[in-house]
Amino acid sequence: MKNVALFGAGRIGRIHAGNLAALPGIQLKYVCDPATAAAADLAGQHGAQVSSVDAAFADPSIDVVAIASSTDTHSDLITRAAHAGKHIFCEKPVDLSVARAQACADTVKAAGVACMIGFQRRFDPTFNEARSRLDRGEIGTPEMLVVTSRDPGAPPAEYLKASGGIFRDMLIHDFDIFRWILCVDGDEADTLHATGSCLTDPAIAAVGDIDCTAVTIRTKAGRLAQINTSRRAAYGYDQRFEVLGSTGMLQCGNHRPSEVVQSDAKGVRADTPENFFLQRYRDAYRLEITHFFECLQSGAPFRTSIADGVAAQKLADAAAQSLALGQVVKLS
Repeated sequence: MKNVALFGAGRIGRIHAGNLAALPGIQLKYVCDPATAAAADLAGQHGAQVSSVDAAFADPSIDVVAIASSTDTHSDLITRAAHAGKHIFCEKPVDLSVARAQACADTVKAAGVACMIGFQRRFDPTFNEARSRLDRGEIGTPEMLVVTSRDPGAPPAEYLKASGGIFRDMLIHDFDIFRWILCVDGDEADTLHATGSCLTDPAIAAVGDIDCTAVTIRTKAGRLAQINTSRRAAYGYDQRFEVLGSTGMLQCGNHRPSEVVQSDAKGVRADTPENFFLQRYRDAYRLEITHFFECLQSGAPFRTSIADGVAAQKLADAAAQSLALGQVVKLS
């Protein structure tokens, strides 16, 4: 039996709490959140206790911490967990600062604890099947990647004000997909160009952010990626990518509530995509936490390491720099 302390009782914390509670051999012992009412409600649902951060770290029976709290707490909690000898699962990002994220990675390595970063898209069954086919060589050598990532609507302006900007908050997932799919055989990003606009809501511009972006990345081996994102898609949560290889192409489409297509005299109709990430990635969240504990048990490497978290953050920083300068940024 492994005992877990969960930090964060918001919407991501609730997802992880439910998935933790469903795993055999796992006991969600503590829920920690400054919003004590939310922590008490979530703890009550899963037979856990409300705890302070200090008490959770001081409890020698806690084997694992799951960090689903606000972004600005991640690096401190990772560092404290490493010093306390606890294994770590942490939602993205490690930190909004590359320097602090790298310092966390160094601390984790020195402490000898395991740390996985929650890039849940790598665990999406559709996306993972594409990666498996790439690994089997079914489309030859991957050469180009096109990622489309569009939210149905933007978060509140107050959230965006502290989010670190669209590249660090939203596109960090797409940068991780880029590395996962296109950076094979040690290849990595060489140059990056990013541009963007505020097209959906002037309140986003008022807090210094943008809501639509176009990013082009060239790897050291010459592979190309294009990422287009928007904070507004009237038809639902739009999550697609296609990868072109030397002998074929793989396309990963949206998930829909049903796959029924109705054809009649009025036209041909199908369901719009899943409403938001909580629905689109429900299976991915469950599979990633299962993977975490399976790897702890077996000693196998995580699919998403803290090094991946640092690498994605470097791309996010490069994109922000490219937008500010209006020019291509060299990464290597």
